[in-house]
Amino acid sequence: MIKPKTAEKVAINLLWVAALTTVVVLALILFYVLERGVSKISLEFLLAYPRKMGAEGGIFPSIIGTVYFTAVTIGIAAPIGVGAAIYLTEYTRDSLTTRLIRFGTDALAGIPSIIFGLFGFAFFVILLKPVTGGWSILSGSLTGATMILPTLIRTSEEAIKTVPVSYREGSLALGATKWQTIRKVVLPCAVPGIITGIILGVGRVVGETAALLLTLGGSLRIPASILDPASTMSMHLYKVAMEVGAMDTAFGTAAILIITILIVNLTANYMMKRFISRLS
Repeated sequence: MIKPKTAEKVAINLLWVAALTTVVVLALILFYVLERGVSKISLEFLLAYPRKMGAEGGIFPSIIGTVYFTAVTIGIAAPIGVGAAIYLTEYTRDSLTTRLIRFGTDALAGIPSIIFGLFGFAFFVILLKPVTGGWSILSGSLTGATMILPTLIRTSEEAIKTVPVSYREGSLALGATKWQTIRKVVLPCAVPGIITGIILGVGRVVGETAALLLTLGGSLRIPASILDPASTMSMHLYKVAMEVGAMDTAFGTAAILIITILIVNLTANYMMKRFISRLS
């Protein structure tokens, strides 16, 4: 029979091996993509329009399309997700209805993205075409919002639950209303967790391809409004790699996509630390 201390050491070593393996695999993937893609990056590559179906030229319209699409998606999903989390944690009690809602959000989080794409194509692109413009940023953003809503709701809900009950009781005892307590006490304390959920949502929609091929349109032009079709960097990467076969452009786009996600994560973490330091 293995001694408890020996079993603990074995478990710790196995956890270290698992963690290091994950880090090494991630580092190898990043090194491989960046090593092949960084040489392609230049000012012309970032600011030029694509030529010959993306085989030559730059990715400027895809960068603008990614920014538009991500901003609209988060603008739609964040208020709904945070609002739903506030309702579930602050205005309801544990019941069959709340359990069904939570089960539904967990189930939606596990649905493949292509299913969301088919739903978005049938509902937003075809049925609501007079409103969304068919293949457009609005259709893609509404589809992306449905994809990340489960993540936003669950992460925001858990973040709100971590706020001590004594904070709420103290605010209510001083005469604040329920909404004032939520707005001025609960939400500021839960901001780090909510931002984490938003970052996870941004990471998913920026890297999404399958659902957007059916809803966003894939245009190589810069969109003039949210009713115009567009293409994200992940869509451009897929097209130039699988349809055109321009692997140099594909790796360059992949490198820009990785760098963009890193910048977003680092910026969000910096802002979150600044916010926490101000609260403390």
